[in-house]
Order: sequence, then structure tokens, then C-alpha cells
Amino acid sequence: MQDYERDNILEQYEIAVNSTRKTRGAILCSTDKGVFLMREVGVSEKRLPALIELYEYFMDYGYQTIDMPVKNREGDYVTKGVDGSIYMLRRMPPGRECDVRRAAELFEAAGNLAKIHLLMRKKIMENVSEAENLEEGYIRHNRELRKVRAYIRNVSPKGEFEYLFLEYFDQMEAWADAAVKSLKASGYKQLYQQSIDAGYMVHGEYNYHNILFDVTSEKDNYGYRKLNVYTVNFDHFKKNVQVEDLYYFLRKAMEKQGFKEWISDGILNAYSAIIPLGKNELEYLKNRLMYPEKFFKVANSYYHSNKAWISIKNVEKMQMAVRQMKEKEHFLNHFFDARI
Repeated sequence: MQDYERDNILEQYEIAVNSTRKTRGAILCSTDKGVFLMREVGVSEKRLPALIELYEYFMDYGYQTIDMPVKNREGDYVTKGVDGSIYMLRRMPPGRECDVRRAAELFEAAGNLAKIHLLMRKKIMENVSEAENLEEGYIRHNRELRKVRAYIRNVSPKGEFEYLFLEYFDQMEAWADAAVKSLKASGYKQLYQQSIDAGYMVHGEYNYHNILFDVTSEKDNYGYRKLNVYTVNFDHFKKNVQVEDLYYFLRKAMEKQGFKEWISDGILNAYSAIIPLGKNELEYLKNRLMYPEKFFKVANSYYHSNKAWISIKNVEKMQMAVRQMKEKEHFLNHFFDARI
């Protein structure tokens, strides 16, 4: 975003901007009314009313620990840039990002997710996107993986990336096929349809970047300072099985933690203390973790990129995908008794 466009958008709000700085695809603004984040809205204009309704629902309910949007001078929550892009200014909560190295914060974040999910069990506007059926998505991904293999077999000369892919493809394919087979045999279809029919929603990107911790000056009954947990960036929300958020958070946390079973146990316990996890939900988590998702993403990115020059970063990502799948395999064997 050019400086003049940024200033033009900010001038449409009842704030006096002291300074701005860029941060992960957004503009952090220090103003006379606190700190705000200006970001291009990550939803289509068709879905925008539902996003606004979701935020208003949170605010009407009294749930304040979110990045609440503010209205511009015209009374709208969104402002258009000169190029037609849509921006939203949101009050930035205090605090810092969740530290994935601290198990206690991961457990706190898991409990926070369950509280959000209880609030997101509400039917709002009908134009909320529905997540793709997972079984259909996995079958398509498996076809695409085999397409990448067919392509790489014909590549000459092959580089380090191609040799790595072929070396581990059979093992990854076995896990991918096992995930589809296990998913078909589970209660997923019923769980998915019930969630869609009931209008259950997910955050869509519940990771440590979107979870903020702030220690307040207030103290609890035991003399400890109270902790506020804030959740931001609901742009990717949609109707889906809610444990999808838990899977995504669990996988991201466990990748950083080396798939330690006691941490996974703590995360699931913290969530299920608020929303109990039934058989179908636990099977869903197992099936999602069984799928070699990172391997697929790296391979798919390679296939759709310029293959004349393969970055060392791509090789490193493939090496990481393989290493993390090996760690996850040990975890799946012991935690879920899942094997191939």
C-alpha cells in the first residue's frame, strides 16, 4: 500500500494518527485513541456482511476480547481504497502473541478456543461459506500427489527436491490412503452434516499469531495477576466441524514442540473441559493428523511454480515435511494407535 492511500483511508476515521508501521500484511497505527490495525479484508464483498454480523454478535454478547472493528466517519465498518480494495480498522488488543514454547499458554489457548466455539454455535446470515467435505478434499489431494509423482518421474535431470520427493512418496501415499480409508469408516459424514445444518462456525486460522496474552494489574482470589486472552483475525471463519480449529492449533503447536504426547494431552484436556470431545471428534482429529498435509502442500507448491529453478527453501521445506511426518508417525502410533 502506498503512503498516500494509507493516509487517505485513515483520514476517514475519527482518530489522530501519531505513527504507523508495517506488520505481516497490515498497518499498525498508534493513535490518540489507542492502537489499531488496518488490514485489507480477507473476505469477498458477498461474505463481508456475515463477517460484520459475527463481530457485532460478539460485541452485543459482551465478548470484548477480540480485535473489534471501528466505524468510519460514514458509519461503515469498511473503507474502500482508491483501487477498490476493502479495508477494516480494528482496535488492537494489548499483549503479545501466544508463546508456543510455553505449555501453559498452549493449554490456556485451547480453553479459550472452546469458549469461542460455544459462542460460534449460532446461525447468522446465510452467506457464511461452508467448508469443503474433507473426504472429497483428501481424494482430490491424493490424485494431485500422484500427478506430481508422474511429472517428477519424467524430469531430467533431477535435483535434490525431486529425489527427496520420490524417496518418501510411497510412505506418504500410504498415510494419505490410510487417512481416507479411516475417514470413510468413521462418523465424519454425520459430524460434518450436523455441524453445517446447525450453523457451527470455526475461526479458520486459530494459530499463535492470532492469540494474544495480556497480564492485567488485577489479581484473582489466590493473589495471582489475571490473564486476558484475546483472539484476533476472524476473516477466515466459515461453517465447519469445530474441531477443525482444534486440529489446526494442535498440529501447529505440536510441530513446534516435537509432538510431545503430554502437551497434546494437556491441549485436548483443556478444550474438552469446556466442550467434551466425543468419539467422532477424536476420530476426526486422528484422521486429520494422519494425512501428510505439509508434504502435500510443498509438493503442490512445487508443481504449480516455475520449476526451472528450485529454491533451497523448497528443499528445506520438503526435508522439514518429511522429518515432521516421522515425528508425527511415532505420535500417532502411541497416542491414537494409528498405523499403516
